Amino acid sequence: MERAEFWVSLTAGGIAGVCVDLILFPLDTIKTRLQSPQGFKKAGGFHGIYAGVPSAAVGSFPNAAAFFVTYEYVKCLLHAASPPYLSPVTHMVAASSGEVVACLIRVPSEVVKQRAQVSPSSSTFQVLSKTLYQEGIQGFYRGYKSTVLREIPFSLVQFPLWESLKDLWSWKQGHVVDSWQSATCGAFAGGFAAAVTTPLDVAKTRIMLAKAGSSNASGNVRSALHSVWRSQGLPGLFAGVVPRMTAISLGGFIFLGTYDKTRRLLL
Repeated sequence: MERAEFWVSLTAGGIAGVCVDLILFPLDTIKTRLQSPQGFKKAGGFHGIYAGVPSAAVGSFPNAAAFFVTYEYVKCLLHAASPPYLSPVTHMVAASSGEVVACLIRVPSEVVKQRAQVSPSSSTFQVLSKTLYQEGIQGFYRGYKSTVLREIPFSLVQFPLWESLKDLWSWKQGHVVDSWQSATCGAFAGGFAAAVTTPLDVAKTRIMLAKAGSSNASGNVRSALHSVWRSQGLPGLFAGVVPRMTAISLGGFIFLGTYDKTRRLLL
């Protein structure tokens, strides 16, 4: 990857991340409260819908930038060494690598954001201070494994599907897709990926919100899923699926469309 392309990917990814996180934050809050152990109303209902937004605002640019820089770098690396028919595998590996790196930034931001979302009476700074005091730095990485286990399957579905839909649309119309067409492909790919990975998102939320010392606080995804299954069954595993699909479909449109448009403007 050339130096100019590196900075373009970093800037385009960061701008796209900030846009989607701030625009769709209310839907994310509703989804988190639906998935929380205390239930939607006790977690705040529709009150304080922007609780935790400072954490999202601070973390979104570096998180998205880290993902796209890694994604584009690995994709360039693998494209040069693999035949065209392995293109979907290239996108899967690139997206998975991007998620592992981005989660180093995303998880601390997500822990503070989600805890603030279910405690609207506490400020983001109070949540951050309490987490640091009670659990130390490792408390900010509670749920790292579960987040990676959610994001990798999500990316394995979303990015190859996004790239394939763009290629198909380009082939059908005889020229490269426009930014709005890329965004439409992103919306479909994101919504589908969101639906099939909702149980992993529920497990991640329960682990991040669990009280220190509880069974879910250990970070065991299988145990968290089993606990939800026993207490709430299938509806519990798919709690928040509608706002999650809606947010990620719209997010896919804004995120991937903004990324594509910004790259074209800067390159």
